[in-house]
Amino acid sequence: MRVRPVSVENLVQELTDLLICREPDSHLRVALDGAPAAAPGALADALIGPLRALGRPAVRIDTADFLRPASLRLEFGRDNSDSYYLGWFDEAGLAREVLGPAGPGGSGRVLTRLWNAATDRAAREPYVELPPGAIVLVSGPLLLGGGLVFDVSVHLEMSAAALVRRTPPEDAWTLPAFDRYAEEVAPASFADVVVRVDDPRRPAVVVERS
Repeated sequence: MRVRPVSVENLVQELTDLLICREPDSHLRVALDGAPAAAPGALADALIGPLRALGRPAVRIDTADFLRPASLRLEFGRDNSDSYYLGWFDEAGLAREVLGPAGPGGSGRVLTRLWNAATDRAAREPYVELPPGAIVLVSGPLLLGGGLVFDVSVHLEMSAAALVRRTPPEDAWTLPAFDRYAEEVAPASFADVVVRVDDPRRPAVVVERS
């Protein structure tokens, strides 16, 4: 593997340039995939301003707002890594309410939030009409390889040691899920862009994969 160190600012600029160059038939669906320790949401947030400044509307979606009900997520306990891996996120809801409508032939009407985890109830957000050329930035863990359709995928990769080091102790129970994801899905082998973020302040773009 060969990597190219890059500043956070330059990484945002490079990704902005990449996304601006894509002219989809409908809207552009972008995955920012990574464990919470890799801060995919922060990267997605950082892209909004530059994209909008260049005339491309950007809409933010976080998978934390597309969880399954607690009765399903926690059926086997609050710290079951298999449940986190297989049944924590409402992928069907994300496909139905965001990725499908934003794709070719879709309605262009999306929900930015489906579930309120704090109240464990539907978020009851109104639908949003995507403007022409909108870029939908979806951030969260375990996004790739499960049948969700994206036009561009960015995977934020961490070594096992860095992931352990940067994951809060109270969330350590999720670590086996990311080990399984790396082994079974291997997102770094097929994502459009792979960024090493063992230290999110010092990213490095993977330019040659082993």
